[in-house]
Amino acid sequence: MSEALQELAALIELKKPDAVVSAKIAFGELTLTTTPAQALSLLEFLRDDTTCRFGTLIDVTAVDHPERAARFDLVWHMLSMHRNQRIRVKAQLREEELAPTATGLFPSADWYEREVFDMFGIIFAGHPDMRRILTDYGFRGHPLRKDFPTTGYVEVRYDEEQKRVVYEPVKLVQEYRQFDFMSPWEGAEYILPGDQKAGAK
Repeated sequence: MSEALQELAALIELKKPDAVVSAKIAFGELTLTTTPAQALSLLEFLRDDTTCRFGTLIDVTAVDHPERAARFDLVWHMLSMHRNQRIRVKAQLREEELAPTATGLFPSADWYEREVFDMFGIIFAGHPDMRRILTDYGFRGHPLRKDFPTTGYVEVRYDEEQKRVVYEPVKLVQEYRQFDFMSPWEGAEYILPGDQKAGAK
């Protein structure tokens, strides 16, 4: 399998040298790194080339690296039924940078890209319906960013008096605590039933 992936990587780098920044094989999968400007060209090549034939877009997702200047890794996962192989394509994006939409190549990218927008705040240029898909319309922030607070910003509840859903700032009823998850038996001096017999001998 590794040899086949190495041959595939060499072929893609030979045919698309301007689009492939790097190629790496890990965990039985080939990962290609590209640039946002060349991403669609590479995806189209992987779909249409007779040797590759990665005709199925399985997923579009992202990874947040807030410490980097190019904060996000935008990731496309593709499947070739013909080769019985998967491939991963990655491109680094700055926070304010627009991503190219793959909806013209793969109609299934529509909802995947909306999910990435909702969870990470990445906007896809040319997307036909760029709006939230998992969170509510009034939701603030993007939950899969590493700087999103674990409590969120607002809580939603139904107000019986107003007969509608209301949004309120999060108010924790107790101080937010750190739990040490120490076992109840660690450092404790328990006397279990029967222990007094051991001391009596």
